[in-house]
Amino acid sequence: MQNWFDCSDPAMEEALYETTILRQFAGLSLERIPDETTILNFRRLLEKHELAAGILAVINGYLGDRGLSLRQGTIVDATLIHAPSSTKNKDGKRAPEMHQTKKGNQYYFGAKAHVGADDESGLVHSVVVTAANVADVTQVDKLLHGEENVVCADAGYTGVEKREKHAGREVIWQIAARRSTYKKHGKQSALYKAIRNIEKAKAQVRAKVEHPFRVIKRQFGYERCTFEGWPRTRLSC
Repeated sequence: MQNWFDCSDPAMEEALYETTILRQFAGLSLERIPDETTILNFRRLLEKHELAAGILAVINGYLGDRGLSLRQGTIVDATLIHAPSSTKNKDGKRAPEMHQTKKGNQYYFGAKAHVGADDESGLVHSVVVTAANVADVTQVDKLLHGEENVVCADAGYTGVEKREKHAGREVIWQIAARRSTYKKHGKQSALYKAIRNIEKAKAQVRAKVEHPFRVIKRQFGYERCTFEGWPRTRLSC
């Protein structure tokens, strides 16, 4: 609820006192409202013991039991989360867990959130947070639940099926083709148009993974993270 409504610890405490539906969602009564210090300590315990992954597994089990997630296909993708490159902090250096990477003609400094999402519902079932310079294709094995028969990804994952970690994995790899591989046929040719239609169909499936990225960045406010924000970034993702 803090992430969704962008509440500070004091604001969350106040909201729990004032809003009945928030108390009901949290399973709290007016006699058991945590103060801001308790909320802070609870979040730090989650970060310290890396419990976010366990919480996500429980939620996935709940959704899977109701047929809402973990079906036959997974969409994998990644998004950059910027961090200040400034060295104006108490240690006089950049955040050690974050790194610089180049996308297109522009350089970025920060982290990267890799997700695996259900291709039917778009619900996220796997999340990995790395430094920005970690290649997307290296994290795919951590984003699959193992029951897929199809994996969808953009052209950045070209060649993923040839990696040793996926040897013997019986899935259909629906990886977007790089435009350079088929534009040689000429835009007016029947083959070019057929391939473009196939790529458009692939893109319509992959588009579902953009919604979680919007929530992480716009709703939860993690378009950027602070120098000390690495544990919280992983927790929130």
